[in-house]
Amino acid sequence: MSNLSDSATQVTRHPGQLIAAVVGAVFLLVGILGFIPGVTTDYDHLGFAGHESTAKLFGVFQVSILHNLVHIAFGVAGLALARTLAGARAFLIGGGIIYLLLWLYGLIIDHDSAANFVPLNTADNWLHLLLALGMIGLGVLATATHRGDRTVR
Repeated sequence: MSNLSDSATQVTRHPGQLIAAVVGAVFLLVGILGFIPGVTTDYDHLGFAGHESTAKLFGVFQVSILHNLVHIAFGVAGLALARTLAGARAFLIGGGIIYLLLWLYGLIIDHDSAANFVPLNTADNWLHLLLALGMIGLGVLATATHRGDRTVR
């Protein structure tokens, strides 16, 4: 009788895949936490969308049901895309670009207008910039593969 471990194929993940999975899991967790009273202050004022939702995750980041659902969807996408190196790279760099655009959007719009449908506040804006830079940087650096002496990106 052969040993199953001898014939089992061991799957190794690229570090970029692991990083994308961790980032996805954090987004998923943040989306879920946005629905937990206490973690989200003014939970009784959590609206579906729009700047009227005064609920704040950790008492800092303005959230709504839509905002939380977007975090959950983004997290699920990250976990799914982390299954391949190309997917991990797409999630990190593409997600970083999305967050860069969201940062710019948050700077341009009037936070008290209907255009603030997510909703966003100043803390969200600066977090989005940090996420954009971090995700793009990780996507470029952590998903590079090495072939011989050359780095393939």
